[in-house]
Amino acid sequence: MSSQKKRPVVLTLADREELVRVTRTGVHPASMIRRARVLLALDRSVGVEDPNEVIAARLGVSGEMLRLVAKRFAETGGDVWATIGRKQRPFPPVASPVTGEVEARLIALACSAPPAGHARWSLRLLEKHVALVQDIPDLDHSTIGRVLKKHSCALI
Repeated sequence: MSSQKKRPVVLTLADREELVRVTRTGVHPASMIRRARVLLALDRSVGVEDPNEVIAARLGVSGEMLRLVAKRFAETGGDVWATIGRKQRPFPPVASPVTGEVEARLIALACSAPPAGHARWSLRLLEKHVALVQDIPDLDHSTIGRVLKKHSCALI
């Protein structure tokens, strides 16, 4: 079953004019222009209904792209700008374990004297000692290196 039958795209005249303006004038991301062209091609209000294969070939996109744009148009309740625009992630997926207090403790550890048997701190040695300290979460050596580089702390 084609996406035109399951999720028909019906645009108002104002929406059509906005989409035409996006595709013809101004500077917009290529993905936004592509989705705008797909919406214009899927619009059933003009009366012409081409099969998805014909639309996909004419626009140079896949049939899956047509399906996804029609699905997003239906999910957004017919909001054209939400359909053609980029989805913004509301917040990062995982909070960083490195806070200001963790940075301060890590820098203090790196500036302290190295343990017995070592001439200087290395990132991996810091990683092992950070794992032993109760107040600091376990950090990878690359994360420790980023924190020290951010604060211009050299391990000498």
